[in-house]
Amino acid sequence: MELYLKVRRAYFQQGVSKRAIARTFGISRDSVDKMIVYSVPPGYRRVAPIKRPKLDGFTDIIDQWLREDIGRPRKQRHTAKRVFERLRDEHSFEGGYTIVKTYMREHQRRSREMFVPLHHLPGHGQADFGEALVVIGGVEQKAYFFAFDLPHSDACYVRAYPAATAEAWMDGHVHAFGFFGRVPQSVLYDNDRCLVAQILPDGTRKRARLFSGLLSHYVIEDRYGRPGKGNDKGSVEGLVGYARRNFMVPLPRFATWEAFNAWLEEQCRKRQSAILRGHTETIGQRLQRDLAAMTDLPPAPFEACDQATGRVSSVSLVRYKTNDYSVPVAFGHREVWIRGYVDQVVIGCGGEIIARHPRSYGREDMIFDPVHYLPLIEKKINALEQAAPLANWELPLEFQTLRRLMEARMLKAGRREYVQVLRLMETFDLDEVHGAVKTALRMGAIGFDAIKHLVLCRVEKRPPRLDLDVYPYLPRAHVTQTSAASYLCLMSGGTA
Repeated sequence: MELYLKVRRAYFQQGVSKRAIARTFGISRDSVDKMIVYSVPPGYRRVAPIKRPKLDGFTDIIDQWLREDIGRPRKQRHTAKRVFERLRDEHSFEGGYTIVKTYMREHQRRSREMFVPLHHLPGHGQADFGEALVVIGGVEQKAYFFAFDLPHSDACYVRAYPAATAEAWMDGHVHAFGFFGRVPQSVLYDNDRCLVAQILPDGTRKRARLFSGLLSHYVIEDRYGRPGKGNDKGSVEGLVGYARRNFMVPLPRFATWEAFNAWLEEQCRKRQSAILRGHTETIGQRLQRDLAAMTDLPPAPFEACDQATGRVSSVSLVRYKTNDYSVPVAFGHREVWIRGYVDQVVIGCGGEIIARHPRSYGREDMIFDPVHYLPLIEKKINALEQAAPLANWELPLEFQTLRRLMEARMLKAGRREYVQVLRLMETFDLDEVHGAVKTALRMGAIGFDAIKHLVLCRVEKRPPRLDLDVYPYLPRAHVTQTSAASYLCLMSGGTA
């Protein structure tokens, strides 16, 4: 730049000839001409297209290979080295590797997609799922988190689940709408199979049944991005990355999923005080425009559950998503309906709910409620020792003491009476029955009738009366002190 300045001053201000300028500064006449025309170095300018005489006849072949790569896995596409080797071995290419690499680089630059900056109107949302590792209950596992974004305000909602099922999608919507207190006009989705059963030839989507019910309940317009094009919903894609980097680092450690989700909800609420780049208002201030453009919540939330039917087996189990759940033995061999929620499985028969279980996301698990099998075990008392539903039933130690005393006093009848005590949990809570068992052991009242009486007294908050006056129908026995004379009959063979 300094040389340009000196040459232009000598020519324009001092009137020095071009020949003298070239001689004074030691440059060519062509350089002087260029410096007079341009005030700054113009840089290299190509005036003719690049000629590759050795490669030009092979560019169509290379382009065809690269077009075929588009639908293949990224790690199995042609590299410049592989293209060069194939041209050399299959088509007798005589050029060098460098010109092939340069052509590949230019081709990739030309084929890179360009995007249009978008303007987002208030009242519209985007939804997606992400993945991250978390520690729940001391176990490291993968969490699938539902991310809901309002692009106009950048307000967000994030909720984590053990699996990205259709029920999790629906449950995420229900909680997101409850978090904002309003329903968006439309939501943009990808083509997840939990939502879209099929993409028809004309581009329309055949929705999954549960998803259609959600849209109808909240009256939402559903929109979809192009298959495999995450940039069509770039706002929520960015939210997934933001949540993973900011909410999941370091690994979250919580006792339950409920505690983890309560913490995530608080992080989403705190984020509303942030001012993002390019804006002068906080997320919360811009959220007000979103909420004004959204609609009211319906009177009741959508029931986010999968619905199925089944039949109770001979061992009183119902199969749902490869796992078996127990029901009371009274419903054996009957048709039942099943509701699969994200956290529980509810089983019913007719209009009655007959069983509730925590949902298992494993495979081929057997989930028992021991109380369901007690009526059958009472009849088949010999199965008490080997009953699988009772194997992992962690009862307080007082129950084991009660069973030992009952069996010692009444043998087989004592085992049956112990099962009758356990059956009190069909009606009463474990804490109430446990309290009654402890009281019975302390008072020495080892029997089903006494324990049942103690349970009722605890529930009704009245003092127990464990005396024979309560049972007038029982025969009374009068026991007197034995005298020594009574033994004389034994020696004489007579009667006392």
